[in-house]
Amino acid sequence: MSANSRTIVTNQTGVHQDLSRRVERALTHALQKPVAEHTRQAFRATSKWLMSQEKPVILDAGCGVGLSTRQLAQQHPNHAVIGIDRSADRLGREHGVLPENAHLVRADLVDFWRLALAERWQPTHHYLLYPNPYPKAAHLKLRWHGHPVFPVILALGGRLEVRSNWRLYIEEFAQATKLATSSQPKVIEYDPRDQPLTPFERKYHASGQRLWQLAVELPYRPGLVPAKSE
Repeated sequence: MSANSRTIVTNQTGVHQDLSRRVERALTHALQKPVAEHTRQAFRATSKWLMSQEKPVILDAGCGVGLSTRQLAQQHPNHAVIGIDRSADRLGREHGVLPENAHLVRADLVDFWRLALAERWQPTHHYLLYPNPYPKAAHLKLRWHGHPVFPVILALGGRLEVRSNWRLYIEEFAQATKLATSSQPKVIEYDPRDQPLTPFERKYHASGQRLWQLAVELPYRPGLVPAKSE
């Protein structure tokens, strides 16, 4: 298989100089964005499904068409795997029957993460597979590690795994995680071989691009998230 995927083009030469300030702000200023009603309803329905499973939960955040959710459910038959994406079009594409332990939900990730933490969800695994890297330096605040929701991602705990074809994104995420938690994320170059989890991973690998992965074990730590002011 061959492909011709474009490589990341950026005006950054290293970790963003504003990263530590963005992380510190997220740790001290609560995110005030109201939760969207459609995500609140989707979360309620997902919670009912999860209760029926009676299994530990795995989150596949930004799951796209849900191929990664399907594979993760097959790899972890004793877990309930929830794939979340904001696009109804992507989630609605036909990729076969979902495994019984898999569930796809259309929701805003920022809101879904916050609701999950409020309900004391403690995922054993948490995947962020090929998030939009927003490679322009001016867009740091749009990357998950520069976003105000970043402490929520970390507070949920479990094994957090992030993958990207842009090494700098992974290095920034690792540094932001270390700043927020004093943990030591492991960053490696990896080869998906015959089991890519997402179409992006398959495409980038077939194009000869190098792929990068961050993995870190995080404790459940709701106190990491600043409380909202009344």
